[in-house]
Amino acid sequence: MPRFSIIVPSHGVAGRLSEALDSVLGQSFGDLELIPVCDGPDAPAAEVAAGYAGRDPRVAPVHSPPSAGLGGARNAGTRAASGTYLLFLDGDDLLLPGALAALDARLAETAGVDVLYAEHERAPWWEGEPANPVAPLLARAPEGAFAPAELPHLTGVRLPAWSAVYRRAFLAEHRLAFPDGHFTDVGWGGLTSLAAERIAVLRRVVVRHRLRRQGSRLNEPGPGQLALLDHVELVLDRAAGHALPAERFGPLFDQLFAVVLKTASRPERLPSGHRAFFRRAARLYRRFRPAGHPMPRGSLGVQHRLLAVGAYDAFRALREVDRLTGRAAGALPRPHAVRTRLRYRAALRRPLDPELAVYCAYWGRGYACNPAAIHAKARELAPHIRSVFLVEAGREHTLPKDVEYAVLGSHRAWELLARATFLINNANFADRVVKRPGSVHLQTQHGTPLKTMGVDQSTYPVVAARSGSFTRLLGRVDRWDFNLSANRHSTRMWERAFPGSWEALEYGYPRNDVYYTATADDVARVRRELGVPEGRLAVLYAPTHRDHHTGFEPGLDLEAFCAAAGEDVVVLLRAHYFYDRGDARHSDRIIDVTAHRCAEDVCLAADALVTDYSSIMFDYANLDRPIVVYADDWDVYRHTRGVYFDLPAEPPGPVARTPEELAAVFRDGSYADAGSAALRAAFRARFCQFDDGRAAERVVRRVLLGEPPEAIAPVRPLAERVPAPAPAATTLVRSRPCPASA
Repeated sequence: MPRFSIIVPSHGVAGRLSEALDSVLGQSFGDLELIPVCDGPDAPAAEVAAGYAGRDPRVAPVHSPPSAGLGGARNAGTRAASGTYLLFLDGDDLLLPGALAALDARLAETAGVDVLYAEHERAPWWEGEPANPVAPLLARAPEGAFAPAELPHLTGVRLPAWSAVYRRAFLAEHRLAFPDGHFTDVGWGGLTSLAAERIAVLRRVVVRHRLRRQGSRLNEPGPGQLALLDHVELVLDRAAGHALPAERFGPLFDQLFAVVLKTASRPERLPSGHRAFFRRAARLYRRFRPAGHPMPRGSLGVQHRLLAVGAYDAFRALREVDRLTGRAAGALPRPHAVRTRLRYRAALRRPLDPELAVYCAYWGRGYACNPAAIHAKARELAPHIRSVFLVEAGREHTLPKDVEYAVLGSHRAWELLARATFLINNANFADRVVKRPGSVHLQTQHGTPLKTMGVDQSTYPVVAARSGSFTRLLGRVDRWDFNLSANRHSTRMWERAFPGSWEALEYGYPRNDVYYTATADDVARVRRELGVPEGRLAVLYAPTHRDHHTGFEPGLDLEAFCAAAGEDVVVLLRAHYFYDRGDARHSDRIIDVTAHRCAEDVCLAADALVTDYSSIMFDYANLDRPIVVYADDWDVYRHTRGVYFDLPAEPPGPVARTPEELAAVFRDGSYADAGSAALRAAFRARFCQFDDGRAAERVVRRVLLGEPPEAIAPVRPLAERVPAPAPAATTLVRSRPCPASA
């Protein structure tokens, strides 16, 4: 029997779950079992938990459906636990170093306590000093174990479940379980403190609670707020049944109704039913208030008196303050030009057009990426929706002739943005675009993240300096309703990098559909269009952007590479789109495809890919063609930009560190041998999870047509997918080495 069972619910926090689990498994005290609680076997967190279980026998994941809520997840973990003591940890929080050793020592000193309360710190999600909110309360506790009556203000109501350790036998004896619904900690804390006979405290911070950017789920408006009164009634009923003495009942009553008044004073939490909430709270107040119990002084006392008599209108008049109107009026996003601003504001007063969708890709560079693929599929499946692409002035020629467009920054573009119901982008619309009620913003992203993104960039000075205001970034994130993901890794990293209230759509990237729908004729046609000579091995070289460089640096002498790799090799050079200046770099062996509008075409034409750290590798892997990683400056890159995993340790194919090594893998054919195929298979299983050729259809049906999630076609298993055929003119693995100089 382990000393501790640590139960970690994971709903909605898969992106940071690994940090929570590491904080437990890294403890110096190792007599434990770790129970991650996942929504189900296919949930994003389940993959993370399963990985830990495969590496450490102390990890034993269990499942609890999201409908069971936080309380249900904790109860599921409790049922699976076998430890002497239970400790609950939220999936995005941390168990601080040395915490278990300190808890174990304190439990040994106070043998047999039912509950051991400990300090915790609340860490701001972004910046600011952590706070230790319960230290003053625990400072008043006796030195050893004591009966709850000795410290009546320690009711458990003010402490979250993860700020204590519970003896498992005590919980089983009293059949204690977390109540359903919101505010489950309120009910749990009250019930456990009522049942406990001996308690103790540890005056040391053991848990770092990391506040979510979105705020506590307890602040979310909706009917879940009504559960608070259920928990209050449950605890007070139990206290009355125990004939709790007045010196204990009074603090419990006050602390419970402090939580009630906090909710009652925020009518926005209950858009409907606020009056009913107040009236029920008033009835509970009158029913359970001890005779002669004094009311608080000051404004809090006024609230108590109004609640006691059920004076709803007076209470709301006292407490209602419109805190947002003044700020919103001064901060309303607007285009700069006065005439355009006025037209935009006028358009915002008109109704949304339910059949208007506005698209944009790469800040207006043209018709490309996921927005273009969704646009094309929408014209097929939702022809009633008018689709307009936004494009930068001077790049209108890059759009197909039959695509309706508007120039970014024009009067017409702003009017379209004001009235569109659907706004679809792979980057972000301008800060000044207003998110209107009823509009739907879809963020498609434009790659799988190897390098850090969003707020994760903030700790890397070079990239942070180039990223602009993270506050403004998060303001743009707050407009998102949906966010596309091509794999579970992306789902978790987007959650970390772009914290918001959006819904993840694990549908795959629409731009990658073509990798499963293109034919041999399509591949041959693209090669002809790009000028790939027949019978040549076309190697796509696609290096990524370096934040520590001021311009494009190829990082490789391509002419020398071609000469050393073999006489049949030609290079398709595709620089990062930041460096698309229209100045092609052609030669007999090098074809510059940087300006070609469609990266997918370029990938279809290539026999193999060489890249450093570009996200194009994740897309190209769908084709199941050879990939070579050229990681000549990996250590510099990962320290200046930051990365989410160790690419050289988990590559999609051979890793070359020098130009000579890179040429050698092509010269001897190892770029496409069995070892390379095995690496690629593992990489595809991890990063090509949701790309199956039907991503655009799923997006259109869910977002534009409003079909329910259960009606959307499931992702086909990887084993059932057939990628577009490789170029027929080239034998990928050559039977004999080519001479180094040809």
